[in-house]
Amino acid sequence: MAEGAAWLAAADVRMAAALDLTGPPPLRRRDDGFRALLGAIVSQQVSVASASAILGRVEAAGLHDPHAIAAADDDTMRACGLSRQKIRYARALAEAGIDFDALRHAPTDEVVATLTQVPGIGRWTAEIYAMFSLGHADVFAPNDLALQEAARLLLDLPDRPKERDMRTIAERWSPWRAVAARLLWAYYAHAKSREGIR
Repeated sequence: MAEGAAWLAAADVRMAAALDLTGPPPLRRRDDGFRALLGAIVSQQVSVASASAILGRVEAAGLHDPHAIAAADDDTMRACGLSRQKIRYARALAEAGIDFDALRHAPTDEVVATLTQVPGIGRWTAEIYAMFSLGHADVFAPNDLALQEAARLLLDLPDRPKERDMRTIAERWSPWRAVAARLLWAYYAHAKSREGIR
């Protein structure tokens, strides 16, 4: 993180300004594997509190590996708080047969391609997984609204950049795009606490 932040600050005066405001971004590594992706599916379109409660019930029911998910009936999964759609996604993940050990050593494009074949896992989830669970340094999540808004503010853009524009903007931060993302999230939090975000 320190090496990437220093490189970004030297390469981009606006990133240097963000780093001065926020300080070095935290690493924030997460576990990888089946549980991490199941957690991502459970967390879609619900509050953090709701996701935590549902995940707690899923864990308490022993539904934390592919075999348990495959063996569970819909009623058991619904009792944990999973919707019909999330039950379908959880089953798809359990049946996908992902080799998580191999994924740890795969390039980002392969990680994203592998994960997005699973219903319920989109590109954003796959990119966030590569960044936080696998520790890839040169991955970005250009469809993230906070990153888009942070880029608008930091780069003084007239409008929030859309995914395609954000992907192009982020290319200038390669090979440290994941560090740039962390700096932008920190900058977004700083800006939001200072003036509010529209």
